[in-house]
Amino acid sequence: MSELSFMEKLLDGVEVEWRPLVELGELVRGNGLPKTDFTESGVPAIHYGQIYTYYGLSTETTISFVSPEAAKKLKKVNTGDVVITNTSENLEDVGKALVYLGKPQAVTGGHATIFKPGQLIIGKYFAYFTQTSAFFCEKRKLAKGTKVIDVSATDMAKISIPIPCPDNPKKSLEIQAEVVRILDAFTAITAELTAELTAELNLREKQYNYYRDQLLSFEEGEVEWKTLGELAENLDSKRKPITSGLREAGNIPYYGASGIVDYVKDYIFDGDFLLVSEDGANLLARNTPIAFSISGKTWVNNHAHVLKIDTYAERRYVEYYLNSIDLTPYISGAAQPKLNKKNLESIRIPNPSPTEKERIVSVLDKFDALTSSITEGLPREIELRQKQYEYYRDLLLSFPKPNSEVAA
Repeated sequence: MSELSFMEKLLDGVEVEWRPLVELGELVRGNGLPKTDFTESGVPAIHYGQIYTYYGLSTETTISFVSPEAAKKLKKVNTGDVVITNTSENLEDVGKALVYLGKPQAVTGGHATIFKPGQLIIGKYFAYFTQTSAFFCEKRKLAKGTKVIDVSATDMAKISIPIPCPDNPKKSLEIQAEVVRILDAFTAITAELTAELTAELNLREKQYNYYRDQLLSFEEGEVEWKTLGELAENLDSKRKPITSGLREAGNIPYYGASGIVDYVKDYIFDGDFLLVSEDGANLLARNTPIAFSISGKTWVNNHAHVLKIDTYAERRYVEYYLNSIDLTPYISGAAQPKLNKKNLESIRIPNPSPTEKERIVSVLDKFDALTSSITEGLPREIELRQKQYEYYRDLLLSFPKPNSEVAA
C-alpha cells in the first residue's frame, strides 16, 4: 500500500481542520517547584527539566516527589494531561511534551505548561505531534531568546494542531487513536531494535577486551619485562603547540591528547609514531584510547607524548598494551590528571620475542578491524532506524493545510 493511499484510507475522505491549541483544551501555566522542595516520597512531581533529560513521551510514575504541603502551592496534573516545557537552552527541547498516565494526581512547576485535552483531542496524539517537523517550524516562529529559549504558554496556545473531522468528535477520536496505536507500536519496535543493537555492540566490545587482555597477560618470570623508556625513543622535545588563532589552515593533522584537533599547513613529524596522552580527564575516564598510532606528515602539540618505536609490530604491541592496563599509579593530579615523561618511561611492559609480538599484533589487528566495523556499523544502523521512525511518524501526522496557510 502506498503512503498516500494509507493516509486516504485512514482519513476516508473526511475534512481536516487545523485549530489553535487554545481551542482544543485548557492551558495552565505552572509555577514554583525548586529542586530543593523534592522529597523521597509524597505527591508525584514533574520538573520541567526532567521532561527532556529523563522522560519519554508518556509516564505512569514520576522520579520526583514533594510534600503535600508544597503540593498545595503547585499546579495539578491529572491522568491524561500533557505537561509541555516552555524553556530550555536549545529549541529542540522547548515544547517537548510528556503525557501523564499515573493514577495519583501529580504537580508541576515553573517553565512548564499543562495542557488539559478537551473533547476533540487525545493527549497522546498531541504529544506525538509535538515531535514532528511541522510543530518544530511553528514553535521556531514563536521562540524568544538566544542563550535561553522560551515559548510562552500564550504563544504555545497559538500553534495549530490538525484535527480530522472536527464536526464528528467520535470519528475524530477514532482516527487519532489509530494514529497513536500505530506510533506506539512503531515506537516499541524501534526501542526494541535499538536495545538489541546496543547490547550487540557492548557484547562485541567486551569480547574484544577479553581476548586482548588474554593475549597481553604474562606471569612474572614467563617473559622479560622492560620499561617503556627502554623500548621507545621519546621525541617530546620536538613538539610545538600552536594556539588556534595562529594556526594556518591546511590538510595536515594537528594532534592533541585524544586525537586530531585541527588541520594545519605545515608538519613537524613525518613517519610512524605512537602518541600517548599526557594530560586531560580521559587519562582516568578512558572514554577513548590514551595510546594511538599516527602515520605520515603530522603536527603534535604538547598534550601528547611522541614515541618512536622501531617496527610496526613493536609499536602496535605497546599501543595495545598501554590501552589495556590501569595507568592510575603513574598519573599525578586529580583535578588536572597528568602522565609526565618520567612516569611514562617507567611503565613496565612485558617483552616477549619479536615473533610472539608479531603473532599477538596480527590477531589483535584482525579483531580490532572486525570490532571497529561493528562499532561503526551498529550506531549507523541505530541512527537509520530512528530516522525511519521519524519519517513515518511525520507521515502519519501530515495532514493537508488550507491553501491560504500553504501559500503563506
